[in-house]
Amino acid sequence: MSRPDMSFSTLGKGCDLAALSATRAKRWRTGLDAPAHSEVFAGSDTACGAALALALARDGLQAAGHDPLSEVEDRRQVLWVQDAATIRLTGRPYRHGLPHELRHRLIHVAAKTPEDALFALEEGLRCRDLAFVIGELAGNPKALDFTASRRLSLTAEKHGVPLWLVRLDAQAELSSARMRWRVEAAASSPPRWNAEAPGRASWHAELFRARIHAPGKWTLHDDDGRLAAVAPASQQPATPDHGDMARATVGRSLAAL
Repeated sequence: MSRPDMSFSTLGKGCDLAALSATRAKRWRTGLDAPAHSEVFAGSDTACGAALALALARDGLQAAGHDPLSEVEDRRQVLWVQDAATIRLTGRPYRHGLPHELRHRLIHVAAKTPEDALFALEEGLRCRDLAFVIGELAGNPKALDFTASRRLSLTAEKHGVPLWLVRLDAQAELSSARMRWRVEAAASSPPRWNAEAPGRASWHAELFRARIHAPGKWTLHDDDGRLAAVAPASQQPATPDHGDMARATVGRSLAAL
């Protein structure tokens, strides 16, 4: 009778260690290096999926030392791939609506099918001269199975080009993406000087899967060209860590843990 008791005890300790590891996983915050492959799930009724993907991609560039406010210009191009279904739902990227430093660097690919879009994405990830790649696919095409997802992850990791894949009106099936987000549009705060002007872009974002981060929810918004995050009270730490204190000294927004 002792052996079953010992096995049960060992199993219980293993479960406890797994739970402890999950609770100690680092919370995501802004200002971190971009993962190789991320997915953003959004509805097709708003443009918040592409907007958040672009905001996260810019945040990753800034973390890597490519600050849009610096005097040294980043001349690398940005690849944006859409399949035909996505273009019918949301339209093409509006160049003059992009951040100023990206308007003259955009390469847009309109693919007829999801297979063509995946081919263009993988080929783009092989080009080290790209700053990052954004892709948009509608629904759950058969071409985007786990094997295709794995190919994208491995290619992005090998060549060091981050991929942000926007999934419109899609179910979160099996994927090798390192981070997976769900996003909805959030109400914008009124502008300080002109109440009639558009407010800053804001999103309710949920990180529901990540390799090295615990799941969490944030309200994200653009803060003069930088991404700022506010976490619910339940996610706020009792005391700030040294990383947030250091970020505050250089004038960047405090990041939520």
